[in-house]
Amino acid sequence: MHRSATPDVVVVGAGMVGAACAEALSAAGVRVLVIDRDGPAAGTTASGEGNVLVSDKEPGPELDLAVASRAEWDVVRGRLPEQVADIEWEAKGGVVVATGDPEPLTAFAAKQQEAGVAAQVITPAEVFDLEPLITRRVTIGVHYPDDAQVQPVLAATALLAAVRERGGEVRSGVTALGVRQSRGRVVGVDTSDGDIACGAVLNACGPWAGAFGAAAGAPIEVLPRRGMILVTAPLPESVRHKVYDADYVGAVGSGDAELQTSTVVESTGAGTVLIGSSRERIGFDEAVRVRVLRELARKAVGLFPFLGDVPVMRAYGGFRPYAPDHLPVIGADPRVVGLWHATGHEGAGIGLAPSTGRLITELFLGLTPHVDPSPFRVDRPAVIAS
Repeated sequence: MHRSATPDVVVVGAGMVGAACAEALSAAGVRVLVIDRDGPAAGTTASGEGNVLVSDKEPGPELDLAVASRAEWDVVRGRLPEQVADIEWEAKGGVVVATGDPEPLTAFAAKQQEAGVAAQVITPAEVFDLEPLITRRVTIGVHYPDDAQVQPVLAATALLAAVRERGGEVRSGVTALGVRQSRGRVVGVDTSDGDIACGAVLNACGPWAGAFGAAAGAPIEVLPRRGMILVTAPLPESVRHKVYDADYVGAVGSGDAELQTSTVVESTGAGTVLIGSSRERIGFDEAVRVRVLRELARKAVGLFPFLGDVPVMRAYGGFRPYAPDHLPVIGADPRVVGLWHATGHEGAGIGLAPSTGRLITELFLGLTPHVDPSPFRVDRPAVIAS
């Protein structure tokens, strides 16, 4: 797309979700322009672990989207330009363990099995075969072969490279200020770089989606939830899967504003070990809280005792976008014709991005959706205040 050409859609936000939506739209022949006030993957995407999980979701709409998106990841990776195709994709599988009463975890796995998820309950001995360095306090485990990991910054920038290869455009350092309307529908977006004419605008601003929605005349209830991650020094192979304790599932679905931590431990291709996770509703406060890091470290050592002797190289964190009902917001805004939203994925945006992009594309083009879009609609009570 030449700079003088009018895009069909301006995507506001060059993180994983915005990039996936732009990639899916461009693959379907839609002319796309992506703008971001910073640059590709500079916000929430850069502060995550790269989780592609089906193991942490209760049966329901988000799990349905996660299962579809896990399959869609394979499709999307096949569309990436060869020179950027290495996004450190690891189909390593996940192992969830309990160190106390095994019944809640086995019951959760049974519900997921009924929903079609590959979830194999395994004995402690089988857990130790998969993860030799894990604590011997494990009472039960569940193996999820479909869990995977990706390097999120590489993935988002590769998706945007695919957009460019198809004639789309990506502009960094451009802040979206609002939308222009004519006769009740979007005809452009106002930016710090001037007005951009377009047929539609997609709000993929992550934790800042509520603010952009308000600026566009269509406020939505999407709020920031902060998470922190520790990174160890590089190690020989030590953690083979994505491993987390059974408390993680409860923390994912909780709406509690107070600090919650649960143990997630995994290795990267570089040999470092990532340790999470925390969830805390503190607005956009960026202060590093030592008590959060200490709690993450303490719980990680409880799961993998060898980590007590491993130095932590750095810590990082960021804000994840959540809606009060813990479901993503995907679809057209009924109040402003031509305004669309793709946000609210909280900590699952990396995993859910491909199906989110596909769903936005299907709805935009009037195609049959591959998953039921109604649970994610913009005009639900939790998202649009009455």
